[in-house]
Order: sequence, then structure tokens, then C-alpha cells
Amino acid sequence: MADITLLDGGNGQEILRRAGKSAHPLWSLQVMFDTPEVVTEVHAAFVAAGARVLTLNTYTVTPTRMARNGIGDRFAEAHATALRLARRAATAGVQIAACLPPLVASYRADVRLDYPLALAEYRRLVAAQVAGADILLIETMSSIDEATAALDAAKESDLPVLLALSLADDGTDRLRSEEPLAEALARLVPKKPDGILLNCSSPEAISRSLPRLADSGLPFGGYANAFTSVEALTPGGTVDALSARTDMTPGRYAEFTESWRAAGATLLGGCCEVGPDHIAAVARALGRAGHRATGFHR
Repeated sequence: MADITLLDGGNGQEILRRAGKSAHPLWSLQVMFDTPEVVTEVHAAFVAAGARVLTLNTYTVTPTRMARNGIGDRFAEAHATALRLARRAATAGVQIAACLPPLVASYRADVRLDYPLALAEYRRLVAAQVAGADILLIETMSSIDEATAALDAAKESDLPVLLALSLADDGTDRLRSEEPLAEALARLVPKKPDGILLNCSSPEAISRSLPRLADSGLPFGGYANAFTSVEALTPGGTVDALSARTDMTPGRYAEFTESWRAAGATLLGGCCEVGPDHIAAVARALGRAGHRATGFHR
């Protein structure tokens, strides 16, 4: 029996779906302000599905994004609320992961902040979340520079740090910045994250590139999205511009994660459009193979 860290799925899309509201530039943050019980319901659904790590609903709660939408003064409130709601849903053995996301926009390395500004913002994010978290999850990093700033800030804490990179979906083994994954690993692995993943890319892209992570010597894995494409999403835009794949059923997604596990992955989960039913299918597949879903431990 092997212990497999099982993350949750795509909080933002599941929260929007259950809230029944139109998408907002700050995604599920607005739902959290208006109907916080929906956020707790989603966290609880992922726990019931078998997830052992809950990611805070703070993906868009960055200083830059909040200021752009005129609510920068609610930064501390948003993080405190997200922590409270996650704790309410967490049961024994379930960990909470702080979220260190792209600061300006997802998938767009060209609009990232310069390193000093990015480092300062990531330090604010760490400070706002670290006291209530068990893990720091840096996710959807589309460029080496932004990943470096996030990792440098995260490593100033004592918590385990997981780093997740987002790939172009064209099968070229490159980040969305067009920087080679091999170069990213060469520059980021020496900074000693506690685990490395590929995320918010198509399952096919992750399957192609995952073997490169095995050479890092770190625990590794992946959590994919189920969008048809992310090309239509622009900075400040909403996820209404994107569509979900109809072929990515829970069973099909579990087939992908099982192939990653067979390749040595011990960190699994889901990203956008991967809901509790998908995570439940992953958990069942792990159980059938004789593995145990757990949180993350160094």
C-alpha cells in the first residue's frame, strides 16, 4: 500500500455552478462574500469524495486583482473568511492548503509582475494564510520568473511547499510562457520545493510531460483541468469565455490519474471543471489498487 496525497478539485467552477450566478472577474470570491455557505458546501463535498487536502478559496484574492476590481481594502477579510470556511468543512486527517496563484491573470505570462513586486505580493499572501494552513500550494504558474517569486516567498515559512506549473496544451513540453519545462525544472528544483506538479493544463499535456518530473527527485504529480481550451480567457475577463469538455467524465479522469500514479506520481487531484464526482472516482481507483489517500507529509 502506498500513501497518495489526494488534493481536491476545481473549487472555483464548482462554487459558481452551485451558486447559480454569472461569472465575475474575481471568480468565486464574490460568491464567498455573498453566500459563504456555498463555499463550505463545496469544501465538504470534496472531503466526502475522498480529498485529504482542501485548497483555500483565495485564487483571485491577490492585491493586484482585488485592487483592479476596486475592493483592495477587503484583502484581509477575504483571506480570513476563506480560512474560516475551509476549517468548517475539514474533518480529522484533512489538511488545508494556502493558495499562491498567478497575481495578475491565469495562463498569461506576458502580464506578470516584475520579480520585486511579485515577491512583495506573494509575501503578503503567505502572511495572510500561513497561520491557518498546513501546506502552501503554489499553482498555475505559467512562467519561471513568477514561480521563482512565489517559491522564494513560500520558502520563508516553515510549511511544506508544493509547486505546480501550468503547461501549454500543444504537447511541446513548455510552460505557457513558452519556456521549456526542462529549463523550469533546472531553475526551480534547486530551490527545494517539497513537491512538484503540473496543473491546470489538459490531462493529455500532463500525461506527456509528467515523466520529466520523475527525474527531479521530489514527490511529483498532477491535477488537470477539463476545459476545451483556455485561449479565450483574457486578463480581467471571466470564465464564461471558456467551455467544459463533455468527454471528461469522472471515470475518464480517473483513468488519467491512474496512469500518472503508475508512472510514480504520489500527488493527485483536479483543477477547473474537475468536481467532487471526479475526485470520488480517483479515490475509488486508488482504493481498488490498494493505495491510501492522505494529506501531504514531508
